[in-house]
Amino acid sequence: MRKLTDVTRAAVIAGCLLWHAGVLGQGAADLIRTQVEELRVGGRLEVLGQAIASRDVLPRVYENREFAPAWASLRQVDELLQMVDQSYLEGLDPSDYHSAALHAFRATVTELGALAANERAAFDILLTDSIIRLGYHLRYGKVDPSALDPNWNQSRALTGEDAAVTIQKAIDSPSLHEFAARVIPRVFLYERFKTALAQYRAIEASGGWPSVPAGPTLQPGGADERVPALAARLVVTGDLVTPAAPYGTQYDEPLAAAVRRFQARHGLSADGVVGPATVAALNVPVAARIDQLRASLERARQVFYDPESDFLVVNVAGFQLYHVRRGEIVWRTRVQVGQPYRQTPIFRAEMTYLVVNPTWTVPPTVFRNDILPAVRRNPAYLASRHIDVFDSRGAAVDPATADWSARNPPYRLVQRPGVDNALGRIKFMFPNEHSVYLHDTPSRDLFSRDSRAFSSGCIRVENPFELVAQLLGERGRARLDAAVASGRTETVFLDKPMPIMLLYWTAEVDATGRVSFFPDVYQRDAAVIAALAQPFRAPAAL
Repeated sequence: MRKLTDVTRAAVIAGCLLWHAGVLGQGAADLIRTQVEELRVGGRLEVLGQAIASRDVLPRVYENREFAPAWASLRQVDELLQMVDQSYLEGLDPSDYHSAALHAFRATVTELGALAANERAAFDILLTDSIIRLGYHLRYGKVDPSALDPNWNQSRALTGEDAAVTIQKAIDSPSLHEFAARVIPRVFLYERFKTALAQYRAIEASGGWPSVPAGPTLQPGGADERVPALAARLVVTGDLVTPAAPYGTQYDEPLAAAVRRFQARHGLSADGVVGPATVAALNVPVAARIDQLRASLERARQVFYDPESDFLVVNVAGFQLYHVRRGEIVWRTRVQVGQPYRQTPIFRAEMTYLVVNPTWTVPPTVFRNDILPAVRRNPAYLASRHIDVFDSRGAAVDPATADWSARNPPYRLVQRPGVDNALGRIKFMFPNEHSVYLHDTPSRDLFSRDSRAFSSGCIRVENPFELVAQLLGERGRARLDAAVASGRTETVFLDKPMPIMLLYWTAEVDATGRVSFFPDVYQRDAAVIAALAQPFRAPAAL
């Protein structure tokens, strides 16, 4: 009996040792099951000192495999680690994907099959959490746009094929890079932003660019002690070819041409005159330009994860409207957008119809803040602008007898069609809760301004009938030209709704690689950059 007890005691001791080594009748699959169950029940799991973020997709990956390890070879592991490292090129942070912990553990591994069961289980789970985190960020972005903008109306939910199935396919693919390129859609702008980001990071690594001192406005043909600094600054960004000899004080035509190129890239009047605005743009640090490109990449991930083949984009920060077809900009025009205190909202919608010779129903905020004070100062204001007044029942009211004393008089104001109508000759409707749309405008002179934030939220289009031709073709434009001439209000429905996205990007890269930057007119970039710098936070979809 004593002998049996000794044998039993020895077996227990041996069993404890085997348990701590991770092999007490449990292989890696059993340990993965235990940890997945812990994650399912408690909502938390930590392996190799790292918190596991995926509380839904990761468990389903292993449940689909009956908890067998998902990673079969070091080739798969090394491909993932390479992609994690290269996330830096996308403007992301490799540390969000367990970079340091995975690299440290990988350095100790010569063969996955040689790992103890507990090590194999922990390494496998951490790799899977890494690829889930990275895949989500590459497809939808890191920053939750709805947390920064209450108007955001695009979904970031995982759609299409089951995410757990997609992750397993990615792991098993012959090339993880090629798999990602195939399943994560990218439009032309995204790759251009990546190239520009690398270019500006290289400039930063080389010391950035020299500053140009403030001073009197410099006109082409003039002379100034700052000319050498100006030339050196423009050489760094390729606006000026490196001169054969150092510049003296003469501001000559080749240098003025370089200034004009720089101004055109930065939303400034390309006149070659170096005034305060141009000097300020020249002296923006390269780190700030890198941030603009990182913010632009993030915004591209947020909206271009399932791109349409034919759509319109309003870049509010760039004061531009684009028609994008099959991955390229086929037409563009300048626009005017909302003033900083009446910002044009950022959202997606479907354009469905146009209105020729529209009336304009004055929005309540415009009525209260702009028109009402003008009417109180000048009772003839409404008549001079062909604006009719209606009461709550829709009955016409004589402006001269109306009571304008209340803070919000109970009237509806409607401007008749005509050359002075605030909407011009045509409006483009994409029904939305913000009552925002594109339209013509009589305020043509404002399109020549560098900054074009003048409206009350809607978007004024410089070339509205060119946009008609984009939507309806030249025959459709001819029809609408005739309708305009008639003076009658007419509604024209599109044969097929046109997707339109109102976006906010302070950088742009054209087909030649020319990088343009725009002022952050609504001061939105800082919040995106700050959110990119935050530690990883798991979205509910994971």
